Amino acid sequence: MNNSIKICEICPHHCRLSVGEVGRCRARINDGEKIFPLNYGELTSIALDPIEKKPLYHFYPGSYILSVGSYGCNLNCPFCQNYEISMADSKFPTRKISPAELVNLAAELRPKKNIGVAFTYNEPFISYEFVRDTSELLKNFGLKSVLVTNGTVAKGALKKILPLIDAMNIDLKGFSQKIYDYLGGNFETVKTTIQTAAENCHVEVTTLIVPNMNDTEAEMIEEAKWLASISDEIPLHVSRFFPRYKVTDRPPTDVKKVYALAETARRFLKNVHTGNC
Repeated sequence: MNNSIKICEICPHHCRLSVGEVGRCRARINDGEKIFPLNYGELTSIALDPIEKKPLYHFYPGSYILSVGSYGCNLNCPFCQNYEISMADSKFPTRKISPAELVNLAAELRPKKNIGVAFTYNEPFISYEFVRDTSELLKNFGLKSVLVTNGTVAKGALKKILPLIDAMNIDLKGFSQKIYDYLGGNFETVKTTIQTAAENCHVEVTTLIVPNMNDTEAEMIEEAKWLASISDEIPLHVSRFFPRYKVTDRPPTDVKKVYALAETARRFLKNVHTGNC
């Protein structure tokens, strides 16, 4: 292999990048010595949110968490609800912040019931080094580190960072490889992420119900049974789709459909919630 070409080890795409080349996530670059996130500490969004907004309903309910996002994603969901930043690249306006500055800000917000930092809004794993460095400092301050992720991360990278992570909300886009082919991802990888994370930290799962993609009772039965095989205590958020980005050819998910699929999931799981209804 040409020594100038390096392979990104963070997600299962394993992009082979020449010097100066950026991966398919639009955020990781071969700088000549290593693969590094262009978006390290480059924030596009920052807000103090209720923890329930992540959504995490069973992790310090009633608290708040400082939520930050950058740009880029390693999936290409045509219905992305945050496409303005997830599909953006380094040209998008950002605010630069260091891990220490972010942790200090989180600590200052403790009087407002802040428990830590949530890496969210875009895919946090493509900012792996920033998440790692910040999470290490958060531990020292007794603050929590939360990831809101699509779960598309290599198993080795996940295992290295899990000791620093307190909670995750993981998107399970659907329950087949066919759906993940549509989104540019890998179904088994996401399942592995959910299972591995659930063994190491608090995990809740979100499934956005998209009409004519993943809205059948049969698929929800498969998904809920599989989650229950890990633990029937895993909370599942069944969420309502709204037309966004490239998918504007269908109406929002029927509320009755969301409620019905949630009821189906409750046959197997103890904690099922509906969202955006």
